[in-house]
Amino acid sequence: MLRDYMGVILLNEDESNIRSLTLNRPLASIPIFGRYRVIDFVLSNMVNSGITNVGIFVERNSRSLVDHIGTGKPWDLNRKIDGLFIFNHTLKRLVEEDVNAFKYNMEYFFRSKKEKVVLSRSRMICNINLEEIAKEHERSGADVTIVYKKVNNDEMFLNCEVLNIDNGKVVGVGKNLGMGDTINVSMEIFFMSKEFLIQAIYKCMQDGICSSVMEYVSKHVRNHDVRAYEFKGYLGCINSVSSYYKVSMDFLNGDVMQELCSKNGNIYTKSYDSPPTKYLNGCSITNSIMASGSIVKGLVSNSIIGRRVIIEEGAEIIDSIVFSRCIIGKNVKLKNVIIDKNVIIEDDKVLIGDNKYPIVIEKGSRIHL
Repeated sequence: MLRDYMGVILLNEDESNIRSLTLNRPLASIPIFGRYRVIDFVLSNMVNSGITNVGIFVERNSRSLVDHIGTGKPWDLNRKIDGLFIFNHTLKRLVEEDVNAFKYNMEYFFRSKKEKVVLSRSRMICNINLEEIAKEHERSGADVTIVYKKVNNDEMFLNCEVLNIDNGKVVGVGKNLGMGDTINVSMEIFFMSKEFLIQAIYKCMQDGICSSVMEYVSKHVRNHDVRAYEFKGYLGCINSVSSYYKVSMDFLNGDVMQELCSKNGNIYTKSYDSPPTKYLNGCSITNSIMASGSIVKGLVSNSIIGRRVIIEEGAEIIDSIVFSRCIIGKNVKLKNVIIDKNVIIEDDKVLIGDNKYPIVIEKGSRIHL
């Protein structure tokens, strides 16, 4: 168990290609798989590995995130000693300059008795055993260990960092530009000592060359002992609307669902008290995920339906994602569509998107034309 580790989750993902879902929330709090939020996976991975001290650094539009995480009770982080710490900033450039977020909160690191750090972002969706990686990191004596996965080079991992590896050591870090058949994509999970992290922060502040700790590691792989650890399970990356849609559809595969939800421990989330979904006569459900509290009178196929959704008779929802508290009117036809929260689709409307580039209906919209 990682009792000597503190978890640091840095929510500075690039949201430029998923802006339609992050207008009023950070990427980390986007609903996913009907009942979870994106951040639930990295947070649960840390807790399942025994980490009891987690700091989350977030910038703007954090109301939904703070409401979802609360005191950290679902993850057993509502503690008198250690527990959950949320550093809520209004820094407009946290996406590029996470060193500033750390600089103004150095007391958090100094006051903690933990000696080692797991530094991560939230957009990589996986269920991973961090204990095994920690053992290998400590055995090797490396300054930093970066977790990666060898993947087929598709659009999901565009612009992600890729590792150039030689005999287990990272000798270079670049960007995925879509070239090559397979790549070693960084999962943005870093193991290091707290002393190394603090020194990296001060070095970034002093030299002014690097504006983030991850950037510092990438640019100084030849000056430090940076190792790579290969992960072989399922990995999804939420960095665009199309990748969000693909990962969501992957979840409808039973093997992927089982791995993500329970392989290395359960994924925890905020609970809601609501009755089971009510299925009325004439409805049809095929290979779909239905969250609690919904009322279904129509057809749902290969789709993910959030909490408290009303689907009227004659409606057809195919290959689509519907967030919570939406109303789908009579005889509505939806295919390859993502519908954000509190949307009303009035009767007889037809919305059909592409299976790679789905239509997104923004939160609170009313489709009546």
